[in-house]
Amino acid sequence: MSKPALRIGVIGVGAIAQLAHLPLLAKMKGVEIAALCDNDRAKARALADRFGVANVETDIDDLLDLGTLDALLISTPNHLHEPHVLSALRAGLHVLCERPLALTTKGIDRILAAAQKADRVVQVGHNQRFRSEVQALDAFVRGGELGRLVGIRCGAYKVRRGDAGWRQRRAEAGGGIFLDSGFPLLDLACWLADFPDPLRVSATMDRGKAASAVEDMMHVQVEFTTGLSLTIDTAWGYVGEEDRMWFELLGTRGTARLSPLRVVKELNGRPVDVSPSGAAARDSAFTMSYRASLAHFIAVISGDAPYEPPVHQLGVWKLVEAAYKSADEKKEIRL
Repeated sequence: MSKPALRIGVIGVGAIAQLAHLPLLAKMKGVEIAALCDNDRAKARALADRFGVANVETDIDDLLDLGTLDALLISTPNHLHEPHVLSALRAGLHVLCERPLALTTKGIDRILAAAQKADRVVQVGHNQRFRSEVQALDAFVRGGELGRLVGIRCGAYKVRRGDAGWRQRRAEAGGGIFLDSGFPLLDLACWLADFPDPLRVSATMDRGKAASAVEDMMHVQVEFTTGLSLTIDTAWGYVGEEDRMWFELLGTRGTARLSPLRVVKELNGRPVDVSPSGAAARDSAFTMSYRASLAHFIAVISGDAPYEPPVHQLGVWKLVEAAYKSADEKKEIRL
């Protein structure tokens, strides 16, 4: 006998829901998009009609009162993540929340405690971990083939494309370009390095004087107890034809970079290109990473994959807080 369909609700039907979550969920076997929730009812209703979703709500309480959901996918503005996750957990639902999980370490603590009490899965939408080239790189790193990690250099420069909406308001977004594009790189670096303990953080940023302003540029350096040095460079308003993103890793016995994946390691005293061929090296479509992330979430709550609570988000977010503190106070922060 086949399992009943997993009934998933989606709250927040903005760009990422429209480009990735909804079209991918609609094609997954054993999954039903049971309800949409957004403060723009007309937009939600149009998407519900397109994807064959029966229920449309404008308030999370009404969504949860349906009593028919198994899980909730949260892609609302950042400041709503924590209250929406906690509400879903109180209703007994599993949760997949877009990053960040919360805007404070105390908020993350509250979510972890609530998830444990409810005995429910909480997964953070760090889709970059699920890119096939990242999975291939992770195998090289964890296998020790690149030696001890000593440096990671990464960044994102984005061409400004009109009004960014709530992402330009600090109370709703929590931060600007660093939180939008640097935080995923920070998480990826920490994940690949197996979440080493940090020693110190230093950062600089360019931010307007208005209380609501977010940073347009931010440069962050982190040193870890393992000897690893991490540098993240981010900017909005990049003057170029297209966005730039880079991620380079230096080990004592090899190097690697992403997009596309290229790995060079020392063999018999000489550098040799050992980059994998095939899909792992060619992966460029972001939808592939979202598909893999969603599939993992479904596998975990179905009992087909082990669950790892997102406890490391506490440590990563402490680095985020330290970076902003360093930039604000113009001094190095020791941890």
